[in-house]
Amino acid sequence: MKTDDCVFVAGHRGMVGSAIVRALQREGYTKIVTKTRAALDLLNQSAVADFFEHEKPEYVFLAAAKVGGIMANNTYRADFLYENLLIETNIIHSAYKNGVKKLLFLGSSCIYPKMAPQPLKEEYLLSGFLEPTNEPYAIAKIAGIKLCEAYRDQYGCNFISAMPTNMYGPNDNYHPENSHVLPALIRKFHEAKTANQNTVTVWGDGSPLREFLYADDLADALVFLMQHYNEKQFVNVGYGEDISIGELAQMVKETVGFQGDIEFDTSKPNGTPKKLMDSSRLFSLGWKPSVSLKEGIALAYQDFLKITAEH
Repeated sequence: MKTDDCVFVAGHRGMVGSAIVRALQREGYTKIVTKTRAALDLLNQSAVADFFEHEKPEYVFLAAAKVGGIMANNTYRADFLYENLLIETNIIHSAYKNGVKKLLFLGSSCIYPKMAPQPLKEEYLLSGFLEPTNEPYAIAKIAGIKLCEAYRDQYGCNFISAMPTNMYGPNDNYHPENSHVLPALIRKFHEAKTANQNTVTVWGDGSPLREFLYADDLADALVFLMQHYNEKQFVNVGYGEDISIGELAQMVKETVGFQGDIEFDTSKPNGTPKKLMDSSRLFSLGWKPSVSLKEGIALAYQDFLKITAEH
C-alpha cells in the first residue's frame, strides 16, 4: 500500500474508522475515500456496487458495522444480524468484483466461544457456544471472517481479517443505554460528579476481566497489517493485559475526580467472566500498543468533555 493509492475507509465516522483515517493521514496517505451514511447506504447492494465501480478503491478498511453494548445487542437481535451481514457482504463482494488489491475486515472479540480457554487464541474460533446476549452480532462477524476466507480460497482475493479487543477512545459512543462498558462508566462518573451524587452503581459484581485497547493504537495496528500481513488466518489485536470491571471503575472514578462510593448491582448480568486475547501472533510481527490504559482513559475523558460541551 503506497501513499498515493486510493483507500476506502468504510465506517469513517465511527470510533475505529475515524482512528484509521487519522492513522492514514499521519502516514501521508492522500487519497482517502470516505462516505457518510446519507451519501452511501451500505445496506443497499446496488448503491455499494455503483460506488465501487465509480471510485475504484485499491484498498479497503471495512470498519462499518452496527454496534452497541450488552443491552443493545440483546434488544435489537434481528437488526444486529441483518444489518451487519448486509454491510459486509455488499462491500466484500463489490471489492472482489472491482479488483480491490487488499481488504481488511474488522471483527470483534465476541466471536469467541463464551467459555473458551484464556487467553483467546485465533484457533479457538467455532470451538464452542457463543455468549447468548451478543450471539447475533458474533454470528455476523464470524460470517465476515469466513467470507474473506472464501473469496481468498475461490478467487485468490487478498482479504484479511483482524479481531480487536474492547475499544475506547476519541469519537466513542457515550449513549446511556447503548454504549460499551468504559464509555458508559466515564459518563456515569461524570454525571454523578456534576450532580454531587454520593454513589455510582456499576452493573454486575465487578469481577469480570476485560481487556481494553485505545482506538488510535488499533488503527496503527490495522494500517500495519494492511502493509505487512497477507495471510488467510485472521489476527487478534489486543493490549496484552486485562483488568477487572471493579478496578476499571476505580480508575475511571479517579480520572473523572468523583469523590463518592462505587456500588455493584449484582442483580445485573456480568457477561463473560474473562475475555483476554492472545495477540502474540501480531506482536511477533513487530507491532505493540503504545497507549497505557490510564493514559488512554484520561484522553477519552477529555474527548467526552469536548463532545458534551458541543452538545
